[in-house]
Amino acid sequence: MASLLSPSPAASLQNKVNHYKANGSCMSGPRAAIPRCTVRRGGRCHLVVKAQATVEGATLTREADAVTNRNDIGFLSIHHVGILCENLERSLDFYQNLLGLEINEARPDDKLPYRGAWLWVGSEMIHLMELPNPDPLTGRPEHGGRDRHTCISIKDVSKLKAVLDKAGIPYTLSKSGRPAIFTRDPDANALEFVQLD
Repeated sequence: MASLLSPSPAASLQNKVNHYKANGSCMSGPRAAIPRCTVRRGGRCHLVVKAQATVEGATLTREADAVTNRNDIGFLSIHHVGILCENLERSLDFYQNLLGLEINEARPDDKLPYRGAWLWVGSEMIHLMELPNPDPLTGRPEHGGRDRHTCISIKDVSKLKAVLDKAGIPYTLSKSGRPAIFTRDPDANALEFVQLD
């Protein structure tokens, strides 16, 4: 099942986008000659974006040239998503045994004042935290796309659909018609799984 959540080793994607301001007008498009560029807004210069995404082996890598925002923070990626659970073993049964996610053994599990586990999703992680959930478990929208949710990209929605069908776990398909499934974990946390080619 872990292969459902890993990018294709054979895939290759390269996307370079630069936005720049020249002669008073903003322009955008591929510009290999411009390694990075800025746009002047309100008297301040800002680096906009130059990014390249590639798939090598089973790991999706995003390379960026010092991508910054107006505060020069330099956002790189989402490192992990924290998900609350009532019972760690029940959640691990869902995420690890049903979906096939692997535990990141390098993450600390004894340094926090609550039980938890870190699960790999590509190069990012889900942090399961056994803590009281302040959200109601009932009365949530049936379709997870209308609720707070975590979206995970996968290779084949039909394979995940078969896994959920076999386990008797309810789900809804994307209302837009794109290949995506919405379901909930044992603690009613909404999950979206979207197929990326």
